[in-house]
Amino acid sequence: MAGLGQIAPFILTYWQHFLALLLGYILAEVFRSRSSNKPRKIEAISTDKTGIVREADIQCEPPSASRPTASEKQPTIKTSDAATEEEHPSPEEDAFDLESGKHIPYSIERYGEDEMKKRSQEFYLEMNKRRSVRYFSNEPVPLEVIENIVRTAGTSPSGAHTEPWTYVVVADPEMKAQIRDLIEDEERVNYEKRMGQKWVDDLKPIGTTWKKPYMTTVPYLIIVFKQVYGLTDSGHRKTHYYHEISTSISVGMLLLAIHHAGLVTLTSTPMNAGPRLRVLLERPANEKVVLLLPVGYPAENALVPDFKRKPLDEVMVLK
Repeated sequence: MAGLGQIAPFILTYWQHFLALLLGYILAEVFRSRSSNKPRKIEAISTDKTGIVREADIQCEPPSASRPTASEKQPTIKTSDAATEEEHPSPEEDAFDLESGKHIPYSIERYGEDEMKKRSQEFYLEMNKRRSVRYFSNEPVPLEVIENIVRTAGTSPSGAHTEPWTYVVVADPEMKAQIRDLIEDEERVNYEKRMGQKWVDDLKPIGTTWKKPYMTTVPYLIIVFKQVYGLTDSGHRKTHYYHEISTSISVGMLLLAIHHAGLVTLTSTPMNAGPRLRVLLERPANEKVVLLLPVGYPAENALVPDFKRKPLDEVMVLK
């Protein structure tokens, strides 16, 4: 009793510390007990047949009350290629989110290497015959051909699949005459004032001037508009991503389709005439003129500049 009387003042003075130690011990025991009952995921290293070091998971079962015997099931290590791929999806599988939109299977006809080389060479030789032409025939061209050409341009890729282009096909002679007058009015000012002498001199080897007689000769004029933004059914603006690049790619496909059909064209930029063209053709404010292309057969006496194209080693770099 005498000893307890001596210890009691000490306990009464420091009882808070003893209580904190006791609570800490109890919490530590609870945490240790819970964590020991959870499956543990341990990263292990294995090597597959290719010699590539891979990570595999060791799935450990929670410990039971009794020690497992040798006959009981033991933790297994997944080291096979199939198991590893299941645990670690390939970059192709992990790179795309296919939940938001509808997707369908896709495949194309495959060719042997010899056939691929043959087809690519033949296509190059055909496209290498394409030239910008300023001398056209007034011979009619079936509208169905032009429709198929524009359909081909419409297969072009575009930012977020917004397809931000409009192809206005003009076949009416009176409308073509109005367009010619409008373009020549602006082009005369361009050549005489806006462009500067250097630009005019650079165009001399081509032989072009502000006069555009072919615009009333060809059976069709195609005016290409880019849609700077779209409009939803409710009239709200819809963003068109990369509308300039998307429309330019589409025009490239249009040029190939024109040549493939046995026709010719000229890529002309109606500088400073865009707003007036848009009003004349009754296009909405979200559309801007990019190019004007006369389309038809070449005239019998057609001439083109004697230009040579760059060789492959000047346009392609292989790394």
